[in-house]
Amino acid sequence: MGMGEPLNNFNEVVEALRRITDLMNFPKRRITVSTAGIIPNIYKLADKFPDINLAISLNATTDETRNKIMPINKKYPLRELLKTCKVLPLAARRRITFEYVLLDGINDTNEDALRLVKLLRGIRSKVNLIPCNLPPLQKTIQLFRQPSGKKILEFQSILHKAGITAIIRKSMGADISAACGQLKASYSINNEQ
Repeated sequence: MGMGEPLNNFNEVVEALRRITDLMNFPKRRITVSTAGIIPNIYKLADKFPDINLAISLNATTDETRNKIMPINKKYPLRELLKTCKVLPLAARRRITFEYVLLDGINDTNEDALRLVKLLRGIRSKVNLIPCNLPPLQKTIQLFRQPSGKKILEFQSILHKAGITAIIRKSMGADISAACGQLKASYSINNEQ
């Protein structure tokens, strides 16, 4: 996770999974591959490694919002991605994890939470809610903001009331710009003009 799109590097990821599971005897159920949603390769991965976990960075409940924050959505829109998730064969007691970075004023409303409930209907899933990590540098332009703790808990509560497991992920490494999403979270302002 967090090092680019693994399913765009499919053959190497499959070889790495083979080595980790066959040569190192690492249990498949303890491995998760995270993707932004490269649909053809999701099917191929499920065929080659049906027992590993899949995490999908969803981050929005409408194509309009997802197009803005995740351009891959223009090629693989929400409807097609979620249709894929509904038909994906899952081993017993397995679920797809949906990663959802909460961005203040962009994808964190109660309406977004209610739409997420509808989108995930029929998919064995759980949701990792990830409050947006702020850049620690002072002279930066903040592209996104973290929602208030109250908003985050309201979002989680709506999912819980609908029977969806939703975990608020505690990020580590924000103090050194190494938390989830911080590699491109800010841009320095050039004061010398």
